[in-house]
Amino acid sequence: MNYRKLGKTGFDVSEVSLGTWQVGGRWGSGFDDANAEKIINEAIDRGINFIDTADVYEDGKSEAAVGRVVRSRSERVYVATKCGRFINPHVAEGYTPEALRKFVENSLRNSGLDTLDLIQLHCPPTEVYYRPEIFELFDKLKDEGKILNFGVSVEKVEEALKSIEYDNVTTVQIIFNLFRQRPSELFFSEAKKKQIGIIARVPLASGLLTGKFSLDTVFDKSDHRYSNRNGEWFDKGETFAGIDYSKGVKAVDRLREVFPDEGNLAPRALQWILSFPEVSTIIPGASRVEHLISNLKTLSHKELSQNEIDRMNAIYSEEIQNLVHHLW
Repeated sequence: MNYRKLGKTGFDVSEVSLGTWQVGGRWGSGFDDANAEKIINEAIDRGINFIDTADVYEDGKSEAAVGRVVRSRSERVYVATKCGRFINPHVAEGYTPEALRKFVENSLRNSGLDTLDLIQLHCPPTEVYYRPEIFELFDKLKDEGKILNFGVSVEKVEEALKSIEYDNVTTVQIIFNLFRQRPSELFFSEAKKKQIGIIARVPLASGLLTGKFSLDTVFDKSDHRYSNRNGEWFDKGETFAGIDYSKGVKAVDRLREVFPDEGNLAPRALQWILSFPEVSTIIPGASRVEHLISNLKTLSHKELSQNEIDRMNAIYSEEIQNLVHHLW
């Protein structure tokens, strides 16, 4: 495993880490504690020391599974969780210091941890980033010993840029992958100036960039990849990075031409992200141990050549950029 500095947190974190949205099973299929613990233990065995979860993932079950495993291990494993998505309706007015404090305290109970290494606002409405009292709360929680660091998970580059105006923001979690390249422009350079840790989420565009899907692939109706393609449940950028599915499949067909001898494109897609030194870590998910092992093959593959990177970027500029670049 290779490790990178997570901004001004000072943490040295595994450059390939673990996201736990679907760690207890496939999206929409329920939560399997044994499977979740197996995946998390395997991740730690293989050198992963940063795990991202959220209070809304299976209504706290993901946080609980992460906490149980981390408490049982001797290794130093950094736990990041998120808060705010339980606000219903999910509007800016629902974001109050009192509500967020309660969510943080619930996450501590769910996980059984004494202190959260990193708490992140979980994709709040844009207006929330313009309310200093929300950000001030997390200084108080740090003084109380409930958290060590504070960060944000964002939908838009605008939100990322606004958030890092607050001195107590140490990390930004943002969608960044071959099909969502806008963050690498202005935001990456500004984050570097302020020593902000960048956590790249949705790194495989909801699995699209693995190359394992086709136009005939069928997703369960409880899976966001079936039901959220137009933003029916939450921001559509969370699903296939906001790209029309059929157009995404076409673009992946071109990606296969760059790597014709590789059936699994996930390691190459993750390598592309790690070619940016500003990225601290990527957090692909895994619903089976095999997915985790696939993601970690990123570290053993031959380094991408400049020609391969250029061809990958050409797919974005020719197939994807006009569809999504301006939206997030």
